Amino acid sequence: MLYAVIAAGGIGSRMGAEKPKQYITVGNKPIIAHTVQKFLDCGKFRRVIVLCPEEWCSYTDALLKKHFNNDCVTVIKGGSDRNETIMNSVSYIENTDGLDENTVIVTHDAARPFVTTEIIDRHIESSEIYDAIGTVIPATDTIIESYDGLTINGTPDRSKLYQCQTPQTFNAKKLKELYFTLTDEKKNILTDTCSVFSVSGESVHLVMGDVQNIKITYPYDLKVAEIILE
Repeated sequence: MLYAVIAAGGIGSRMGAEKPKQYITVGNKPIIAHTVQKFLDCGKFRRVIVLCPEEWCSYTDALLKKHFNNDCVTVIKGGSDRNETIMNSVSYIENTDGLDENTVIVTHDAARPFVTTEIIDRHIESSEIYDAIGTVIPATDTIIESYDGLTINGTPDRSKLYQCQTPQTFNAKKLKELYFTLTDEKKNILTDTCSVFSVSGESVHLVMGDVQNIKITYPYDLKVAEIILE
């Protein structure tokens, strides 16, 4: 069974807005509504689960009900960080429908409204083979390594470097098993949910993303988003 999991925990501190960035209107619709629409249009998900801070749950629920007359969209409370948020979605699925070897979650940032149907389909197809899937694009800039922020300590081979995007897709049962075997120390160094598999010695399959699959973070990104929509 397939579930879309939309992480909407951003507070918009870098945006400088009065409300979290996912609720800012772009193209006459809140960013989060654009994102949810992409997964509803796919038509392959049993439920689209949106997770946000508890104080924004009622607002988010009302907002999405305004835009979608669809019972398969559910808003629930997120966690204190990204991985706790994703695990809250797994617990919700387990309590409502149960988990089995075929339960798959396709997780995505609420602030990435330009994910394409092609990327989502690649994840769904790959989930039939792999337990963990990430989205990447090749790094276009030279990356340097600096220990003090003042001098260069190294320049990794750019041909082997990629920039991470979402979606990230997981076998939900396997993710739960791995997550709860990790020590608190290991959980604290995780950079994303794919890292749950990486630090556990499990492989993560990669699918190619898209340069337009941007995460709206700064005011400049809003201008780019308006151009993409036009």
